[in-house]
Amino acid sequence: MAASAVVEWIHEMLIAHVPFSVLIIWTIGYLSLHIYLDPLQSIPGPLICRLTPLWSWYHSILGDESHQIDILHERYGPIVRISPDQVVIADGRAMAQIYSEKGGFLKAPFYENFDAEEHQAIFSARDPAYRGVRSRAVGQMFGVGAVKGERARIQGCVDAFVWRLKEKAAKKPARVDVLSLARGLAINVVGAYLFGEEYGDLSGGTTMQSAGAYVDFIVHVGRLFFLPPWLFQRLLAFLRYFRPMAPETEKGMAKVDSFTRRLAEKAIDENDHTYQSRLLKAGISVAETNVQMKDVVFAGTDTTALNLSNIIWNLAKHPDVYAKLQAELAQCADDDLSYDAQRYSYLDGIIREGLRTLRANPTRFPRQVPPGGYTYISPCGRTYHLPSGTIVGLSPSTLHFNPAVFPDPQSFQPQRWLNPSSEMLRDWIPFGIGPRQCIARNLAVIELELAVKAIVRSGVLNNAKPVVENIEIMEWFNARIVGGKVELAWT
Repeated sequence: MAASAVVEWIHEMLIAHVPFSVLIIWTIGYLSLHIYLDPLQSIPGPLICRLTPLWSWYHSILGDESHQIDILHERYGPIVRISPDQVVIADGRAMAQIYSEKGGFLKAPFYENFDAEEHQAIFSARDPAYRGVRSRAVGQMFGVGAVKGERARIQGCVDAFVWRLKEKAAKKPARVDVLSLARGLAINVVGAYLFGEEYGDLSGGTTMQSAGAYVDFIVHVGRLFFLPPWLFQRLLAFLRYFRPMAPETEKGMAKVDSFTRRLAEKAIDENDHTYQSRLLKAGISVAETNVQMKDVVFAGTDTTALNLSNIIWNLAKHPDVYAKLQAELAQCADDDLSYDAQRYSYLDGIIREGLRTLRANPTRFPRQVPPGGYTYISPCGRTYHLPSGTIVGLSPSTLHFNPAVFPDPQSFQPQRWLNPSSEMLRDWIPFGIGPRQCIARNLAVIELELAVKAIVRSGVLNNAKPVVENIEIMEWFNARIVGGKVELAWT
């Protein structure tokens, strides 16, 4: 009798409250689908990640997703589910199939969030054919031989950077933001080497501030990278309406656009081999060429400046490392602009360690599993199958700080690269991996090598001390230094 009364009460409630009834039925159906009919149900992870992407969205926007994912790996193992359709792996053996073999898996739809002005950048393009036309047009500029052939042009920018750093450090007591100066160097190298014209004078405060404002804006937008494109666009429109750009950001965006647009339009009538001319000759419109130029300005300025400032900071923090590098460089002529990793083995180790420890792009590089699915076999032999459409990726943060591959991973140890293991070389991915890795990696490495050489030989870091004990980052798609500065002090 009691049971029938309960059934009758439920029946009356469902009829009387139709919206509530629909919600209850939908919730039961949704939970049943994701718990009992879920193709990824064998992948371990928190229950909330099986049901909703909110966990991933929250931590990626907050800026600690990589750290939180590492905690999940410690609990659940090398493969973890972080969203209803997203999986992360902490095993370098998986990278080849995901990123390299047969061209690797396609980039995930998230990369569409980095399209600009209705154009796909070389970085954000998901279609290999679309990207291929553009990357082939400019790819020769990024070859090792091409970059080495223009070392003198890059060195000119480096010399101006070192001179400006020495000028600021000489006004003791001095406190200098080397990140800001490094951004000035990096954007001038992009301009001089790729576009045929430097962006501005390093001594011009407003010029360098505009570059910083431009970079900072895109870095902040990158916190929304892991939102689905439909939500990203709506949220960005909402933020633009209720939180308009700060005046300095507007000025910075406009100044960079004016710089690239002028050079793109000028290249129409010129027959040279600049980045913009190569794109125009390949049939790319002036409007899109301008977008591609702004994209490479950001990429070439942000990551290189972060990495260089981190290396400088570590040289000041570790006098023993600084002294060893001085001794190595003393064996070669001051005007030696060559780049030979064997000849400068300790310098090479410092650069590699700087790139490993900072993680300019700390988050996972998401890819979409192709038709036919993907099978991952864990170190213990367990098999996991990911169906087509699943988003899968590995993170530089996870790989670079894996103690099984990099003992004492938090410490800055350039000597570890004097005799690296195959696992170290495999899992070191500051520029990504496979055909979609950073197109400008050779330019970035040679720029870092020339800059570090010049800084150490100048002696400007003698008696320099870091202002803070540790460099902390916001783990967005592009890292942001907490506080926005990397400062050294001279007393």
